Amino acid sequence: MDIAAGRLQKPGVQPVLSIVIPALNAAAALPETLRALAAPEPERSFEVVAVDGGSSDDTPAVAERLGARVVASPPGRGIQLAEGARQARGRWLLFLHADTVPGEGWAEAVFGYCGDPANGERAATFRFALDDTARSARRLEAAVAWRTAVLGLPYGDQGLLISRAFYDLLGGFRPLPLMEDVDFVRRIGRRRLDTLDVAAVTSAARYRKSGYLRRSGRNLFCLGLYFLGIPPAAIARIYR
Repeated sequence: MDIAAGRLQKPGVQPVLSIVIPALNAAAALPETLRALAAPEPERSFEVVAVDGGSSDDTPAVAERLGARVVASPPGRGIQLAEGARQARGRWLLFLHADTVPGEGWAEAVFGYCGDPANGERAATFRFALDDTARSARRLEAAVAWRTAVLGLPYGDQGLLISRAFYDLLGGFRPLPLMEDVDFVRRIGRRRLDTLDVAAVTSAARYRKSGYLRRSGRNLFCLGLYFLGIPPAAIARIYR
């Protein structure tokens, strides 16, 4: 199954929604994400824009085979997000990571949000979830829910839904090597951020490999450096 049925194919007609997915060597993870986007109702018009950052694997071919429109970009998530938004045709934009799978009911929640005029200058994210049954995963999910609700700091692995007009008004994603998601949601502001009652399930592979405590601590340390004014390029070297 591919997502072609849910995408608007008529040239010159603007879709309601563009789903922008930055990808780099994501051939293994991308199929699950794209299949989850298969529209339950064909009349919901959307397109999927996969922004490839120069993959050395079959990412572009996989994306095209599953119905996405592939555009090329220099590598770097901030750069790829900005390029995807630039080439997107939708009145609304949904940014997703290549290994983030929107849960059941995502279309109803997203299109319902897009259809409410009160949300024209607001934005929404999904609930954060991990594909791991470990207690550490549940603790991290709870911590992220607190960070999102209290601090207004969702990360990119929760997705971001925003109108094209509001995105442009805020200046869009900046070509940062790291913290591009934090930079943008800070411009949105906590009071203009909502959380949809749908989970976005992200791969826990990096947490299992590095250890939940170690990776979470590193992420928090990098966030602290960002708020202290350390340049994102310097933080990126520490992060990697």
